[in-house]
Amino acid sequence: MLGQGRYDRLPVPEMVSPLGEGYDVAFDYGDRTGYEPISDVDRKEFHEQGFLLLRNVLTEDHRAALEAAVDRVYEEEKAKGKTTKDGTLHLLGFLDRDELFGDLLTHPIAFPYMWGLAGWNIYSHHNHLDVTPPALEPEKPYWGWHQDGYRQNSDPETMDPNLPRPMFSLKVAYVLSDLSENGRGATKVIPGSHLWNSLPRPADTTVHNPDPEGTVEITANPGDAFIFDRRQWHSRSTNLSNITRKMLFVGYTYRWIRPLDELHIDKDGEWWANRTPVQRQLCGEGTHTANYWGINWDGYIDDEIPLRKELKQRNQLNRNIPWLR
Repeated sequence: MLGQGRYDRLPVPEMVSPLGEGYDVAFDYGDRTGYEPISDVDRKEFHEQGFLLLRNVLTEDHRAALEAAVDRVYEEEKAKGKTTKDGTLHLLGFLDRDELFGDLLTHPIAFPYMWGLAGWNIYSHHNHLDVTPPALEPEKPYWGWHQDGYRQNSDPETMDPNLPRPMFSLKVAYVLSDLSENGRGATKVIPGSHLWNSLPRPADTTVHNPDPEGTVEITANPGDAFIFDRRQWHSRSTNLSNITRKMLFVGYTYRWIRPLDELHIDKDGEWWANRTPVQRQLCGEGTHTANYWGINWDGYIDDEIPLRKELKQRNQLNRNIPWLR
């Protein structure tokens, strides 16, 4: 079953300026701040299914502004020869390419799921901007099913196939184009497969093979988003439609895990100046090496870590949830 992201039962969001203080573009999210707790129902569904589909996460004006920013970046990358022959772009580390992208780190509806499911000692280690035009020709057979995390699927010290590996990270995927029907290049998942350490692979992947049993294509409307555990077995699909797929993926992991993307943020520039303390933490900022482990040099929790400090001030730390202690 696809999660519906029950955020509509919470108060409706505040005016958020995606361009930082001093800018006059704002998107209306009512009184939502990004620090409301997620429901136990959503947490349970995520832990059982490995993903949640959230409806109407982006207001239409926000979605349109993000799409315009994606289109601009796409043209810049295309001019540099960074797209494939069919026009596909998979751009890593896109956050600092626009003010709008930077503010997605703490989106008032999606962000509560990030800290609610992973805690306060997190940052974005990996993010990518994807543009997938309609396929020019039939794709050669391929087997695209995988878990994210690379060596995180091999290095953890267990040989027990029945003991799931740690989550380590999760992603939020913002849907900017109409993926409401199958065949538009949407992500495919197998609900519950985040608890599997392996997935049977066909003997011959040079021929067409059916998707694994239980496969679901995440069909979504423009402005929806979905969140998934990195362990979830998933695959891209071919865009057989006449619609260009446009997506923004923002990953979050623990600050004691190294970054995957190479970021070249200008710390003297306007983009960095417009980031909040929490957003700077989410971009990888820390005061010293022990700080990334959530502590001071004396071994005690560092209550000045921006996201922890914010959650503590808002009474959102929770001794009953290990990652929110």
